[in-house]
Amino acid sequence: MANKVVSINEARPKLSDSEKITINLGPVDLGQIDLLVREGFYSNRTDLIRTAIRNQIDRHADVVRRTVERGDVDLGLRHFSRADLEAIQAEGRMIHIRVLGLASIARDVTPELARATIASLSVLGALQASPEVKAALADRSA
Repeated sequence: MANKVVSINEARPKLSDSEKITINLGPVDLGQIDLLVREGFYSNRTDLIRTAIRNQIDRHADVVRRTVERGDVDLGLRHFSRADLEAIQAEGRMIHIRVLGLASIARDVTPELARATIASLSVLGALQASPEVKAALADRSA
């Protein structure tokens, strides 16, 4: 499970793999966004907001890159299958999951297997796992 350094753009999920967030904006900011959309700079509000967020992330890409290079996190998508965790259990060890992006734990992983193999869980982004596995790891999540 070596860390793989990937560019920020490669690690971005496709739109269908995205998470929905909600933000509150003041009327002046919203009006300026609507003006830029009306003037054709962006196709819609979401396009402008997504572009602005990506520009800020790109602006600070060196921080992400250094963190990944240090091995503090895996960048991108990281999936843990039942077979992966059973192999870890058979070796008598536990893992520390640290992901910036999307971490997914297979649906057939039991809460007991997750607790027996995952010592800690830190996900900056999104975690896909059954509600039972999430509950079982709640005290190990940062």
